[in-house]
Amino acid sequence: MNPTHYTDPYASYRELTLRGMLLGALITVVFTASNVYLGLKVGLTFASSIPAAVISMAVLKMFKGSNILENNMVQTQASAAGTLSSVIFVLPGLLMLGYWQGFPFWQTMLICSTGGILGVIFTVPLRYVMVVKSALPYPEGVAAAEILKAGNPDEESGNQGESGIKDIITGGALAGGLAFLTNGLRVVADGASYWFKVGNGIFQVPMGFSLALLGAGYLIGLIGGLAILLGIFIAWGVAVPYFTADTPMAADADMIGYAMTIWKTKVRFIGVGAMAVAALWTLLTLLKPMVEGMNRSFRALKDPSAHKMQRTEQDLSFKSMIGISLFTILLIGLTLYGFVQDLPISSGIALLLVVVCTLFVFFIGFFIAAACGYMAGLVGSSSSPISGIGIISVVVISLVLMVIGNSTGILANPEGQQFLTALTIFSGAFIVAIAAISNDNLQDLKTGLLVKATPWRQQVALIIGCVVGALVIAPVLEILYHAYGFTGALSRETMDPSQALSAPQATLMTTIAKGIFSSDLEWRYIFSGVALGIALIVIDFVLKKASNERFALPALAVGMGIYLPPSINMPIVIGAIVAWCIQRHLKGYAKRHAKDNETLQKAAERNGTLFAAGLIVGESLIGVILAFIIATSVTTGGSESPLALNLQDWVLTSEWLGLFAFIFGVIILSLRVLRAKKSD
Repeated sequence: MNPTHYTDPYASYRELTLRGMLLGALITVVFTASNVYLGLKVGLTFASSIPAAVISMAVLKMFKGSNILENNMVQTQASAAGTLSSVIFVLPGLLMLGYWQGFPFWQTMLICSTGGILGVIFTVPLRYVMVVKSALPYPEGVAAAEILKAGNPDEESGNQGESGIKDIITGGALAGGLAFLTNGLRVVADGASYWFKVGNGIFQVPMGFSLALLGAGYLIGLIGGLAILLGIFIAWGVAVPYFTADTPMAADADMIGYAMTIWKTKVRFIGVGAMAVAALWTLLTLLKPMVEGMNRSFRALKDPSAHKMQRTEQDLSFKSMIGISLFTILLIGLTLYGFVQDLPISSGIALLLVVVCTLFVFFIGFFIAAACGYMAGLVGSSSSPISGIGIISVVVISLVLMVIGNSTGILANPEGQQFLTALTIFSGAFIVAIAAISNDNLQDLKTGLLVKATPWRQQVALIIGCVVGALVIAPVLEILYHAYGFTGALSRETMDPSQALSAPQATLMTTIAKGIFSSDLEWRYIFSGVALGIALIVIDFVLKKASNERFALPALAVGMGIYLPPSINMPIVIGAIVAWCIQRHLKGYAKRHAKDNETLQKAAERNGTLFAAGLIVGESLIGVILAFIIATSVTTGGSESPLALNLQDWVLTSEWLGLFAFIFGVIILSLRVLRAKKSD
């Protein structure tokens, strides 16, 4: 289009405003705290773009002159909360190693902010090819744009923002109330399991009652949910029974404790292998289009005629990108040097380690940013295997540092092994931050493209979001650590291990790094998982080809089903099945009543997404609030469960109450989603 004949209808709209930045910062703080808690508890985080967009519309409508582009900037900034918090998949490993006794504010903040900023910069050259000229679906980016358009005051449906807020608040109150009864008063159980033996084999039929995980499952969808269910069956219907039957437990041993030990020490590593090979396969399949996309993007940057430089085509300038990148790399180098100098080694070796790790973060980070950006466009940010990429990064860093450690003598003693393991985890945290924000940035830019936003302003907004989120992560991590502890890293000897946050990915990555440096990693179980992952990839390929992409079996989700605790996985599976049942019901309703099925499904998807986000936010925020209460109680000499009622003979009753509450949550979720029939 010739720019001399183009009239920009949004030219007078304000985008990056002070009130918008302040609102975006507030939403970022709340959602970052929620995501940190949820990620440490169950290994999942939620995308915050859509709920942030709804909240922004509801709040900014109270101010004069608000518009769709200002709302878009708020959700762009706040979306960092749903992604930057992914560093908790790695960082707690430093406490599990015993290398850290807490989370140093400046080091943690610099990891998150510098990694996040590089994630933004690395994906700027990819916008033109992967967003503007690409057919990639960008599901979350498109959904956020639709919600922004629906809530635009210039549109007829200007009340959509308010109804969306009600969904978020209702879901949050429901899940938050149950979480308070469960983790605060402790009168409702958070899960229950039925254990039984067939011969010497031990089986478990698990169930969890978390409404946040129900919401997460609703967002994941049926294919991912069924893949996780298959993983649960492989773990608890095949592997654990096989190992327990092969090596019967002692006569005086506890059946449940023995089965859980078998799962933790053997079966989980099968899940590790499956997840690792699935993530690697995903990267390999994207290698060709990723390289082609980068080449075309750099050619476009160098060719002034490739862009007409209308407002909606303006990225950050090349000079700005270079300047920000150099400054960020310098900060990364200084942060790594501050970490490395804790070990009594020569300045030459310290400098070598800093340079190697900095270069690794930069170059591997760029490759991963491109891969993650493509994956986000293809399957969505929520389905992109960030933890799998973290695993691969940890393995590669470990192998590189092991070579340096052997050649310099650092690995000659246990202290050196611990140091290089810690440096692996520390460096891997930068990679995960880059990958997470790369996932998010292109989704946001797709939203911006659809609502006619200015790209460079979105990129600035996301950088602000990275910094604000980074300021929050360290204090929240510190509070949660002292309130609950992590599996394998309790802050006090008197803490209850059953209340510890599992931090599954951090536990996994730490175990792998330690095993590589100490040469005692359970490779046979990992290789079994690799073989399983290869078989699943083949099955997935055949299913997709035979069904024209309607059916699939994602190996990464199967690996998660094996690796994560089953009480965590089951609510996710149920949420996915509920979403499918609702879709089928609406399809039948549309057919019977001659309604437009596509319109119904879109309305239901919006209702469900917002209510599910409310479930996740509500439970997570209560978890953070309870952490403050517990930390305050402990530091003043009080109980570690200050609100618990400690009712006698209440275990069975609490499990039934948990089941009834969970069923009630499923019913309310279904009813809120099915309101789409009334609005049709």
